[in-house]
Amino acid sequence: MRVMVIVKATADSEAGLMPSSELLNAMGRFNEELANAGIMLSGDGLKPSSHGKRIAFDGPGRMVMDGPFAETKELIAGFWLWEVKDMEEAVAWVKRCPNPMPGPSEIEIRPLYEMADFGDAMTPEAVAPHERACEIIAKR
Repeated sequence: MRVMVIVKATADSEAGLMPSSELLNAMGRFNEELANAGIMLSGDGLKPSSHGKRIAFDGPGRMVMDGPFAETKELIAGFWLWEVKDMEEAVAWVKRCPNPMPGPSEIEIRPLYEMADFGDAMTPEAVAPHERACEIIAKR
């Protein structure tokens, strides 16, 4: 089971407050544990939303909005992609994680869709471009 582990933004992360050396060391050790366990597929921290853009879709129309974005509690400060046996294993790993922020913080775990989840809508014609994209990514 693949999951995205989402580090929720805080006022400090949105202000661009950089983590301490102690926190960077602790997170580095945790990431190393995840990698050694074969859990971590990818992960990174995100710059504050003031550095970002949002694109709103309405039919064929597109509207670009500049950050920062208002609702800090709805923003993401970082993420991991993990491969775990089940949600219980993901929760157990998150409980071992150092607090990713200087103060109170939250981490959310969300399962990723797999091709089988789409059932009959995932026809051979729909599968083919996804498989080609995966092959291209794997070659990098």
